[in-house]
Amino acid sequence: QMINFHDHTMMILVIITVMVGYLMLSMTWNKQTNRNLLDNQKMETAWTILPVFVLIMIAMPSLRLLYLMDEVSEPSITVKTIGHQWYWSYEYSDFNQVEFDSYMIPTNELEMGMTRLLEVDNRAVMPMQAQVRILITAADVLHSWTVPALGVKVDATPGRINQTSFFMNRPGLFYGQCSEICGTNHSFMPITIESVSTKTFIEWIKKMSEAS
Repeated sequence: QMINFHDHTMMILVIITVMVGYLMLSMTWNKQTNRNLLDNQKMETAWTILPVFVLIMIAMPSLRLLYLMDEVSEPSITVKTIGHQWYWSYEYSDFNQVEFDSYMIPTNELEMGMTRLLEVDNRAVMPMQAQVRILITAADVLHSWTVPALGVKVDATPGRINQTSFFMNRPGLFYGQCSEICGTNHSFMPITIESVSTKTFIEWIKKMSEAS
């Protein structure tokens, strides 16, 4: 639905851009003057009211989608993430003693194929084709847990737990970063989510439980 809303908004913007561009070019090259357009109360009223309807056409589906994204319906798994200066920690509260810290891998330790400033030593592994609920908070200052590819951006506030949910329909890596200026190393606390099959996720959980 986010993709549909993006396409809906872009179509409106394209139409407005084409119309305004055509009018500007025609006014540039056309030397004739229409005396009926020099003072036209009806036209002025129309181009004042028309943008209101355009904004309503954008605002209504936007507000609907905003409230839909806040709904958390029967999550299959709950993960708690805590923002620190300057790393993230994750707790899989549905399982016993599955928690870890996630630090950015320094540039001089990157291996071939790794993405600079986005790779972490411990990825947050989550199952695809499952509703995932994320509980987000912070231990020190304000942070923001943001993964653009999943349409997620939630503030991590000390003393408060915010929540959101998402659904990944394919395997892969999803990168994000802290989007709230939180200090010196604000740019160096990335988020890496690895979407895997349910079988792989269960095997990873067993491995993490044994390790702890």
